[in-house]
Amino acid sequence: MTTTPDTAAYAGATYAPEGPGGDVWVLNLGPQHPATHTTLRHVLELDGERVLACTVHIGYLHSGFEKLGEHLNYNQYVVVTDRMNYVSPMANNIAWHHACEKLFGIELTPRCKAIRTIIAELARIQDHLLCVGAAGLDLGGFTAFIYPFNAREYIYDLFEEICGARFTTSYTRVGGLMQDITPDWPAKVKRFCAEVLPPVVEDLESLLTRNRIFIERTKGIGYISHDDAINWGMTGPLARASGVRRDLRKDEPYLCYADNWDGRGAPAVQFKVPVARGGDCLARYQVRVAEMYESAKICLQLADRIPDGPVNVLPDEKATLPDKKEVYFSIEGLIHHFEQIMTNRGYTPPVGEAYGANETANGELGFYLASDGGNMPYRARCRPPSFINYQCFEKLVVGHRISDVIAVLSSMNIIAAELDR
Repeated sequence: MTTTPDTAAYAGATYAPEGPGGDVWVLNLGPQHPATHTTLRHVLELDGERVLACTVHIGYLHSGFEKLGEHLNYNQYVVVTDRMNYVSPMANNIAWHHACEKLFGIELTPRCKAIRTIIAELARIQDHLLCVGAAGLDLGGFTAFIYPFNAREYIYDLFEEICGARFTTSYTRVGGLMQDITPDWPAKVKRFCAEVLPPVVEDLESLLTRNRIFIERTKGIGYISHDDAINWGMTGPLARASGVRRDLRKDEPYLCYADNWDGRGAPAVQFKVPVARGGDCLARYQVRVAEMYESAKICLQLADRIPDGPVNVLPDEKATLPDKKEVYFSIEGLIHHFEQIMTNRGYTPPVGEAYGANETANGELGFYLASDGGNMPYRARCRPPSFINYQCFEKLVVGHRISDVIAVLSSMNIIAAELDR
């Protein structure tokens, strides 16, 4: 593990303080502590205020999410994904059904791709706003925590309009969406990305980016090098803050990130992947702020270009549920719905396995599915970014002070429900 100069003396330190007659203090930080956000427990071994060692204990929020995947069908399980990263549940919905559609061999409609891309970017903004605001709060900047929540409420309103729920959205379905967007929804997305969000992010930057206290609390804290970030398997803003130029939207594109709309090879959306070299808490903050601007650009590019047509694959493919109007007013729609719900006819994937991953706010969120030909997965495995990113936490805080542990944890944005599963 590469260390900054002020922590070099403590990297690999023995579990005893220097000097005669010293004591090693053991401190439990969490799981019931405001600064740990959720149920995270860290057992710190201290030499005064200096961290000699850290042992993390997870599992306080274990819910058996993966095992539930073996007892719910491919549409029912989407309600479970809402509860994983509950800060940006829409992104979880998309990632789950992205893997399902790879297993089923389904190609989405152009309209569905555009809508999913927009809500994925709105979810990224939603997640980053909370992460950056909480980072300011944990370091004493309460105002920085209040500002983002007005913008997050606007995103909640946008999601409520298209799916009826603000928090547990469950919006996607195999081969499409629960329902189409409302006619004026794209205009509201444009207003948010062009008028509401930029002033909020600018206010956050004015509060934090050049704030002397914030910089001194984050610069050089929790440093991880480029090579170590790769070796630890880190993804998302944490990896890119250490110079790892990897983003699944570019490297393994999907949805509109992979589409060619002009016939000459240009992608449907143009955006940059922010990368920093600092590898510390400050760099992670900077990457997230830059990503919010880029996500807003993506939404603005797509809002006026959402293709016409259905949001679900053709009903005769029997992969998606029929529209409710067809169910209520036609015998064909009623039979189709009955076959899907009661007999699962035409709704089973081939025998095999598939892995699908999306670039979410915290990194690569992937699902591995194994099918035995039934209407429920034989095995459902999640690759949560919080779990992978969190494994290096013990190394990042050694040599720092207790207050720095809070800064490192805030910069990692660990969501316990996704971590424990």
